[in-house]
Amino acid sequence: MKRSLKKKLLLIPSGVFVVIMVFMHSCMTFRMSPKEIDNFFNEKKVAAQQQHYSVNGFDIHYVQSGDSIKPLTLFVHGSPGSLSAFIDFLADSTLLANTFLITTDRPGFGYSNFGRGEGSLLKQCEALKPILEKHKHNNPVILVGHSLGGPLIAKMAIEYPDLIDGLIIVAGSIDPELEPNETWFRAPLATPFLSWIIPRSFRASNEEIYHLKPELEKMLPYWKNITCPVIVIHGKKDQLVDFKNVDFAKKYLTNAPVEYVIKDDMNHFVPWSDPELIRNAIIRMLNREKETASE
Repeated sequence: MKRSLKKKLLLIPSGVFVVIMVFMHSCMTFRMSPKEIDNFFNEKKVAAQQQHYSVNGFDIHYVQSGDSIKPLTLFVHGSPGSLSAFIDFLADSTLLANTFLITTDRPGFGYSNFGRGEGSLLKQCEALKPILEKHKHNNPVILVGHSLGGPLIAKMAIEYPDLIDGLIIVAGSIDPELEPNETWFRAPLATPFLSWIIPRSFRASNEEIYHLKPELEKMLPYWKNITCPVIVIHGKKDQLVDFKNVDFAKKYLTNAPVEYVIKDDMNHFVPWSDPELIRNAIIRMLNREKETASE
């Protein structure tokens, strides 16, 4: 009887562990389901379409709204995250009147090979390039990148200068010197056992953040190749991505016209706390491109 009771007691922690793991994996996805996305736009009375394509072993999922012949604005989320980070912008009446809008799940997030992270910024660029190629005539083409999406859109501008007309870097982690050395805990998280334990969104995030510092170092000689207009948005109370990344932009964006939008009391979560800064930046950039085109 006592032995049987001991066995039952030993099973309790295991059962609790399994329940916790199931809860974490189901709740910490940082994504909306396709049905939730459709419901969101139906409630907003905005026509939007979910799209998929395959490239280089990736299955990329994105959402588009607005007039497909207008200039394109492509939103690129951070880590972890998904296209839902920018979904409110796709229902914004001011933006819809001026630009065709796309928000995409990056590789490893949302419904783009969920959980299979990609550490190479170049491979992530290649995964998103088909969107740019499909809409290369939607001039101008503006990219908005938040957090890790910041260096990614900068890399895209380096790789595909003929497909991109402007960048809006929001709380971007672009300076390799400011990236903490987290190998001591990120390397173990990439092992098969611990990788299985953590939620898939964090698994994908760990994979790319683990490689981010060397990826940013490889970009250093090429920032001078960015010549399109850039707007940098950052808050001085950002506790996740150091505000000193703004100094990096000032030092390395030497051949691009750059505008800096700084807010003293703003944190890292700009798309949710201060969406008007992003919306206004998009409109300003669109207007400048129109003025330049008419000259």
